[in-house]
Amino acid sequence: MLLSVFLALFLPCVGMSAVFIVYVCLLWYAATNTTPVGSEIPMPEKTNKRKGLSDEQLEKIPKITGKELVLGSDCAVCLDEIEDGQIARLIPGCNHGFHIHCADAWLAVNSVCPICRGQLDTLLIDPPDNNPC
Repeated sequence: MLLSVFLALFLPCVGMSAVFIVYVCLLWYAATNTTPVGSEIPMPEKTNKRKGLSDEQLEKIPKITGKELVLGSDCAVCLDEIEDGQIARLIPGCNHGFHIHCADAWLAVNSVCPICRGQLDTLLIDPPDNNPC
């Protein structure tokens, strides 16, 4: 009886003490290993380079109608359905389709597919002239 009372009081105290020690160690680590704002982390230089595709590259991406879409008829940019008669852009490589104005707005800023985040390879958009196929 005396042993069970001792264990009932002793074990929770040991457990809470261990949690408290871990908490204090984490606080100490966070307080000693902080870097002042802007001291060691270099900020990227701001440039006016576009990360997206040029207007010429956008025009080379195939256009299809909504009826021809195979992988679904929802536009991931505007979250609206692509109707059968609407014109859509088909991303080369992954074959995801989007409204033409949504795809152009997205791809002018980003050079990745909005759904799978696959990088648009410039060889798929601008194939070389010496292609044997």
